[in-house]
Amino acid sequence: MINTVVGSGTLVTFPVLVALGYPPVTATTSNAIGLAPGSVSGAIGYRHELRGHGRVLLSFLPASVLGAVVGTILLLSLPPDAFETIVPVLIVLALVLVLVQPKVSAWVTRRRQRRGAGDADGGSMSAKGAVGLVTLIFLIGIYGGYFTAAQGVMLMAVMGILMTLPLQTLNGIKNVLSAAVNIVAGTVYAFVAPISWPVVALLAVGSVVGGQLGAKIGRKLPPRVLRGVIVVVGTAAAVQLVVQQL
Repeated sequence: MINTVVGSGTLVTFPVLVALGYPPVTATTSNAIGLAPGSVSGAIGYRHELRGHGRVLLSFLPASVLGAVVGTILLLSLPPDAFETIVPVLIVLALVLVLVQPKVSAWVTRRRQRRGAGDADGGSMSAKGAVGLVTLIFLIGIYGGYFTAAQGVMLMAVMGILMTLPLQTLNGIKNVLSAAVNIVAGTVYAFVAPISWPVVALLAVGSVVGGQLGAKIGRKLPPRVLRGVIVVVGTAAAVQLVVQQL
């Protein structure tokens, strides 16, 4: 439900898994697979906003998929200690992005009002801007394949800066790209990574049900409250991981 309303629900599920005693790498891989159905459900929910934008998606999806592959390779090839060392930093980064998301959204809205909505192919973005956007989407895919939290916030920020499509269309594109990253990462993890399948099953059911609740009920809840939950739980997770390393 938090993913539907404000994004970054991973900053709740990941700390819970770590608190229950799962190793950080197992928590990340199980989390990626378990939340993938919810990502797909969210993408399907925006199918109406995505009509006429197939070429945009086709131009972005390869970057997200390749980035996800690179991110999963990094997670699986680097020593587990390296991930445990860097994950508190990634959590703090994701928390900062969650906190600044309202300001980014407000800035993008003002930009829409000044410039107007672009055409179905992404507005009047230059070739240089298109290359830069695809590169950023690739880098965000790497981050998403390595540690999924707040990749949606990153995508909305870069697309909002470089594209002139309506916000709801950008949100739909963001959901599709995030779903692609989660599916690719989850597929790789399922074959070669440490996985807790009971956790995957519970997260899959919870993400699908929560996605539907978020679409119908969650938007009525104050986003500040949900962001507060994310910040509290995420901060506790970062502190716990740091203490474990001391």
